Amino acid sequence: MEIAIATRRFRCLLDGAVRRPAAWYAGFALYAAGVALFSGRGLDRWWGIWAAGGYAAAVAVAARHGSRGSRGTQAWGLAVAVAGALAAPLVWLATREPVTPDALVVARSGVLLVHHGTPYLQSAVLARGGWLAYNPYLPVMAVFGLPKALGLPGLLADPRPWLAAVTFVLLFAAFRISRISRIGDIPVTPLGLAALAISSPVMAFPLAEGITDPPVIALTCLALALLIRFGGSGWQPAVALGVVCAMKYTAWPALAVLVVMVIVTDGRRAAARFAATALGTAIGLTAALAPAGILRPAAIVANTVAYPLGLTAARSPAASPLPGHLLASLGPVGHAAAIALLLGAGAILVASLMVAPPRNPAEAAKRIALGLTALFALSPATRFGYFCYPLALYGWVALAGYQARRVKFQTLPAEPGPPAGVGYQAAVGVR
Repeated sequence: MEIAIATRRFRCLLDGAVRRPAAWYAGFALYAAGVALFSGRGLDRWWGIWAAGGYAAAVAVAARHGSRGSRGTQAWGLAVAVAGALAAPLVWLATREPVTPDALVVARSGVLLVHHGTPYLQSAVLARGGWLAYNPYLPVMAVFGLPKALGLPGLLADPRPWLAAVTFVLLFAAFRISRISRIGDIPVTPLGLAALAISSPVMAFPLAEGITDPPVIALTCLALALLIRFGGSGWQPAVALGVVCAMKYTAWPALAVLVVMVIVTDGRRAAARFAATALGTAIGLTAALAPAGILRPAAIVANTVAYPLGLTAARSPAASPLPGHLLASLGPVGHAAAIALLLGAGAILVASLMVAPPRNPAEAAKRIALGLTALFALSPATRFGYFCYPLALYGWVALAGYQARRVKFQTLPAEPGPPAGVGYQAAVGVR
């Protein structure tokens, strides 16, 4: 009963928010203004200045014809928000300011891949190259560095516009596949939902600065949307998850959570195929995009495992005052304690999956968000910006996952699983 009441209240709040797009933009503008006022000199302040103006203009456009507004007015408001909070600051920062560390590492990884067959510098170079020599991303991320490696000119060689474009396309695909056309009695479109998502500070802020998390988030949302459409017996969600697992380690908790969900909804055989397809995709892409690195795995481990965990001489500049970093800053004992807590949090996540497994993609998204929150809070090298993951996943639940919450799910027998190609939606009569 309490869950039903909370769900109805949530729907009322969501319907009200969709009816009042100006309220969204006003909240975004306040956040951007805070970034501009309280950030030091640098890229964050420039984004805050541009975005505050863009969101304020979107408020004026959205409020022009009242709280409901016409669909055309809402589209113009979204266009202004995307232009002011993402496109304009991205172009400004990419052409006027020094390249960000994230964009530099991604661009260099593409060049290394083309010329040396691996996106990673070797151990001897890492020892004297400082923290910028390390590449903590997995091989698929090097794809965004290929435009520079291929000699494209100017802004086209910068990873930032490509990161933004791919994120938008993936979000559009996720919302379109989710087949959600209304929130309550409010009509929505995949294009509009994707524009709203990418114009929000959760996505626009990191994309403008070339941070690599948004496409990882968007591809995770696409995998969740594919699960709504095809269920765990389909190969499509597993392949999407495999691709994102070959981009960044932050996607790996999603693999564990979604395999457990598929066990519950489609059976153990389907879950085994799902896991094998996802892992096979990730391994295949890694081998294809780092063929020389496979022969020298020490460099991959040093870049993608030892460096993020603070086990190298060069330390990551990601140092927000969260519990894991504060513990690690106390010395070797504190660092060991942070690692132990991180492992303990992982064990708790696994235990929660055994005791109360998620039964649909919306529940799975929230479990992934909780696991990542613990990971970011306890990691020795972390920053507040990583919390865009749980925020975005909860946003997906509120938008594309809205349909999934309205479906009455049931647990299928673990053995034998349903016939190939029959997911949980077909099993419960959803068309």
